[in-house]
Amino acid sequence: MHIEHRSHWSGELGREMYFNVYGHAGKPVVVFPSSGGNQNEYAAFGMIEACKSFIERGLLRFYTPDSIDKESWLAKGKSGHDMAQAHNAYDRYIINELVPLIRHEAQWGGAMMATGCSMGAFHTINFALRHPDLFDTAIALSGVYDARFFSGEFHGDQAVYYNSPIDYLWNQNDNWFLDHYRRNHYIVAVGQGAWEERHIADTARLQDAFRAKGIEAWFDFWGHDVNHDWEWWRVMMPHFLSKLEEQGMI
Repeated sequence: MHIEHRSHWSGELGREMYFNVYGHAGKPVVVFPSSGGNQNEYAAFGMIEACKSFIERGLLRFYTPDSIDKESWLAKGKSGHDMAQAHNAYDRYIINELVPLIRHEAQWGGAMMATGCSMGAFHTINFALRHPDLFDTAIALSGVYDARFFSGEFHGDQAVYYNSPIDYLWNQNDNWFLDHYRRNHYIVAVGQGAWEERHIADTARLQDAFRAKGIEAWFDFWGHDVNHDWEWWRVMMPHFLSKLEEQGMI
């Protein structure tokens, strides 16, 4: 398997940002880490190995950027507004710097896939809904989708609101966004075992919003033995990739 450990300077964040690349060809997949995770996490927990078949056959090329969660949604000393503004800088980094780099190096002109587990699933859905022209496929595993989980009640602050999919999707009436959503592919999965209670509730609430907006998506609630843990995400991810391959989507 072709593997690269890379970094580049981010003008948006004012620092060197690290990312890894796994694969030589195929649809680019941007992987958002779980809470406070970094660019090495996805491979360290066996997720790259679990997806090895898709990578080695040149169907997918995984890009795993570092996060700044500890300065944004996990920075408990900050207000919700400041958390969201820090995240918005990360959003600009991904969209204005990492995505163009991927497009150039991979010679990829189409939309990409976003994925992540736990907090990475929150990022996955948020990025996919905010930028549906850039991410046409999203696989979110065991996420929360309400920014209040991180910020507490945000009292209508717009910076937080526009990073809370549970909220802004209900009020999205722009046909440009809705048309993209209805063409794109969303897989949102969660177990019903240990440590999944809040994630089950948020997945159900997000499903209600998708249905209300007429957006087709695959919401999949796994069994009561399926815990909020990597051992199950290593099962889920190749399962869903296989389904996408069967349908000719990768």
